[in-house]
Amino acid sequence: MALSLINIHVNVSGTSTRFFNVLAAPLVVADATTVAATTFLDDSGTAATAFPVVTNGYYNFYINGVLQEGDSYTISATELTFNTVIGNLSAGTPLVIEAVELVTLV
Repeated sequence: MALSLINIHVNVSGTSTRFFNVLAAPLVVADATTVAATTFLDDSGTAATAFPVVTNGYYNFYINGVLQEGDSYTISATELTFNTVIGNLSAGTPLVIEAVELVTLV
């Protein structure tokens, strides 16, 4: 039997939604510290009511512009939760969440 090559074309499209929070007060971070989704603004400056639930994609989380390790946080529809990290964040520190949803088009 002769070798045959199969060429599969798959297009991937992504949408990105960002949420911004500049801490109004210092935040003491310990394992399981949470920040409510309602304290963030979306790209248009509107108060967020919830974070999107990403089923086929990923979240990025930045503190003061620095990307955080994926295991150091979890994001649900209602909140950001810090995992196994401790520290203090000063008032005025920006928190940014980016939710990226990927869609494959065949």
